[in-house]
Amino acid sequence: MRQQKDVSPPSTPQERPQNSLQAQFVTISEEEAGQRIDNYLLRVCKGVPKSHVYRILRSGEVRVNKGRIDQLYRLVAGDMVRIPPIRIAEKAAGSHVPAAEFSVIFEDAHLLVIDKPAGVAVHGGSGVSFGVIEQLRAARPEAKFLELVHRLDRDTSGLLLLAKKRSALTSLHEQMRDGHTDKRYLTMVAGDWKNTRQHIKLPLHKYSTADGERRVAVQADGQPSHTVFTLLKKFKDFALLEAELKTGRTHQIRVHTSASGFPILGDDKYGDFALNKALQKATDQRGALKRMFLHAYQITFTHPESGKIMTLQAALAPECERFLLSLGKPVN
Repeated sequence: MRQQKDVSPPSTPQERPQNSLQAQFVTISEEEAGQRIDNYLLRVCKGVPKSHVYRILRSGEVRVNKGRIDQLYRLVAGDMVRIPPIRIAEKAAGSHVPAAEFSVIFEDAHLLVIDKPAGVAVHGGSGVSFGVIEQLRAARPEAKFLELVHRLDRDTSGLLLLAKKRSALTSLHEQMRDGHTDKRYLTMVAGDWKNTRQHIKLPLHKYSTADGERRVAVQADGQPSHTVFTLLKKFKDFALLEAELKTGRTHQIRVHTSASGFPILGDDKYGDFALNKALQKATDQRGALKRMFLHAYQITFTHPESGKIMTLQAALAPECERFLLSLGKPVN
């Protein structure tokens, strides 16, 4: 395997020609330091199958400072990483990500917080070629670092946090892991919701369907999951709720409401499919709803640099607001 003697400046693997047979040497910056080598390679080797990335790690083809490392090695600023020749699939190499900006709720040198619209994935994968993060990187080619702090379902709108520095990403991940953030959603469910405030604690298990779709089910040996629901407005057939996440499991709010007999309006995975279809057309009693009624409207966290407690909000998405107003006066 022929090694490249001099690479200046280094490029990421996806920028190299398809027929390149040279190894690449990359110096790790301060912003890239702290992450595991496997996660770093998965990020920079776009279009390369995950299995191949782990194979070159196991084989010792990836070197740091001329020495072998395992996949758990954490990068240090100044590390020289040798990335072996990697052939990238034509489709991945030729794909184009359209640049896009989104409504900005807050931005400084450390953080970017946007109001994500429904129908847009946060990242590529599972049949989606690109998402918010890829579009923002395309729109901000000068950004040295831009990573998702957390995720939102494709059909959920609202607040999405991104880190512009690795230190900010690490701080916010620690806050979320330790339960020091407060994330709240607005959702509308079908049914006669009774309690003003209700705790739902149902263990959740992740699995994949035969066609590879990610799903979640209530299961005794699943992960502990806790959501607090507050009744905001009650209508004849529906209820507007605030959902406060005490844990952050995949599809947590959607499964907790559905399993309790109160499916979220417009939910195409766990909802009432017949009702969803009916809701797409307006009637004399209400307007139409053509999306899932779930919106991340508020988040509270500690700013990773200043230490200031921050509470950010995103107004209810217009299509949800219009449907809510069409229902008229609440009954409670």
